[in-house]
Amino acid sequence: MVFCNVKLDGLDLKQAKDRVGDFLSSTKQYKIFTPNPEFIVQAQKDDDFKNILNAGDLNICDGFGLSLFSGCPRITGVDFMIEICKISAEKNINVYLLGSGNDEVVKKTAENLQIQIPGLEITGYNKGIQINSILSYDKEENERTIQSINESKAGILFVAFGMNKQERWISENLSKMPNIKIAMGVGGSFDYLSGTVRRAPCFLRKIGLEWLYRLIKQPSRIQRIWNAITIFPYIVIKNKFIK
Repeated sequence: MVFCNVKLDGLDLKQAKDRVGDFLSSTKQYKIFTPNPEFIVQAQKDDDFKNILNAGDLNICDGFGLSLFSGCPRITGVDFMIEICKISAEKNINVYLLGSGNDEVVKKTAENLQIQIPGLEITGYNKGIQINSILSYDKEENERTIQSINESKAGILFVAFGMNKQERWISENLSKMPNIKIAMGVGGSFDYLSGTVRRAPCFLRKIGLEWLYRLIKQPSRIQRIWNAITIFPYIVIKNKFIK
């Protein structure tokens, strides 16, 4: 389906996992993105970002509000990342972790995932390149990063650069990494998986109040949360009125 001009696949968790299995059995390369209300807001004012999202091969619905308004089953990015890691362990496919901007965070993420998922092979990790406010980056540093990924022989790549940056980077660079079957943008997932940031209690996630917990813990996120709980509903109503 297309929701506020952004593609959503509307799959439940089992269907999405089956789709990943199909991707890994193919000879092609695939992009997985995780639209949430912030993505929808950004896509309304950034056509390049919108087009990149709409070229995703699997767009899961990540966000209580997006699920509520679109009717798509909610699959959080961090939980789906874990499910993909389980599939990779079953199929003996190596994984590479890229991003977070912090050596310790990405290292701890790798360690925790391998403890949590027996048989998971994470053959490389890197805190990632610096991407500036106009979404450009140092080409030489980028080439070294790509070389590291290629040398790892990984088949699955998780990229944690943050919204827009990670999707754009994947779209621009996936073809340079022929061993990668699946590249997924995972936002702040490494922060959760490393234990750097604590997730909201399960009951708050279920009733859609994870944003309140995150605001209390991270007041600096207020602009992002404002977009999700105020601007996003306005965009939804506006789009429905226009139609």
